[in-house]
Amino acid sequence: MLSPKTRRNISRIIPFGVIWLVFSLVYSFIEKGLLGDFEYYPSTKNPYDFLGNISIAAISAFLTGLVIGSIEILYLNNLFANKSLIKKIGFKTLIYAVLIISFLLINTILVASIRLEANIFDIRVWDNVWSFLSNFAFWSVEIYIACIIGISLFFTEVRENLGQGVLHNFLTGKYHAPTEEERIFMFLDMKSSTNIAEKLGHVKYFELLKEYYADLSDAIIMYSGEVYQYIGDEVVVSWTIKNGLTKANCIECFFEMKKALESESKKYNSKYGVLPTFKAGFHLGRITTGEIGVLKKEIIFTGDVLNTTARIQALCNAHNTDLLVSSSLIEKLELKPIYEIHRLGKTQLRGKDEEIELYSIKAQNQK
Repeated sequence: MLSPKTRRNISRIIPFGVIWLVFSLVYSFIEKGLLGDFEYYPSTKNPYDFLGNISIAAISAFLTGLVIGSIEILYLNNLFANKSLIKKIGFKTLIYAVLIISFLLINTILVASIRLEANIFDIRVWDNVWSFLSNFAFWSVEIYIACIIGISLFFTEVRENLGQGVLHNFLTGKYHAPTEEERIFMFLDMKSSTNIAEKLGHVKYFELLKEYYADLSDAIIMYSGEVYQYIGDEVVVSWTIKNGLTKANCIECFFEMKKALESESKKYNSKYGVLPTFKAGFHLGRITTGEIGVLKKEIIFTGDVLNTTARIQALCNAHNTDLLVSSSLIEKLELKPIYEIHRLGKTQLRGKDEEIELYSIKAQNQK
């Protein structure tokens, strides 16, 4: 069974293949419209077969898109991370275009050498290569390919900036009309953030926040969470009921986050002189989800569960714990034996008439 991280990577790679496939079909139909009933290419005199070409083009384009998507997502995703969007896409497009041209050049040399039965340094081989590279048709295709690469990268950047699944939901109109659903929420807040900010200064503190959120990201992905909002030094993570309760993913995510920060303690202490820690509140309940806004559209959650979760998190200091969970969530969780559950009794939340029963959870090896 694939891990959430692997499934996420696959979902990020497949759009590259789809985009390349669509553009290859567009190119094939434009080419057919220009050539009409011709059975050969006017510039090269090579034979032209529409059905054969469109099939080969579609398959090769889809596979090429998947290869480029894999390279981008798995290896080069963070390249030029500190550059502007335009520079990032421009530089990457150039790199991929050069790689494709280099591949075609090597392939042309080898094919010409085999066809002419000559050494790759033979002048006849290079005359053939030059004829291929100097052809306007070749460069027009390369420009078209560069545009496809740029569009693929732009799509990926937009999707990453909007957040997990948000662009997909916008495109499919999943939340165009308000939808009710039940979700689990975690409000996670950095401890002593004001003191840290005063100590480091705003710029240095912002750099810490970027690394802090980056180090927490793998745990969210690993345990099927979705980042709903970053609010200063607080992050709101949500789960569908199925994803959150399966193997107690929501709680496992919290403890994996703690491990992630502890493993980076040397980095934080050397760069910032402090290791950030956090506290969190968990709750579940029904919310209404939908698109909102005119000048800027967002998919938002509304419901009492959000306010309640925020207030639960605010009580962590009062109960001297890093983790508070509502009874409604505890009742549905199946935790591993390594976790100790402590009942804290009923508490009156600020602004609420009814009391809520709270629990803390600690791992047995946690001090």
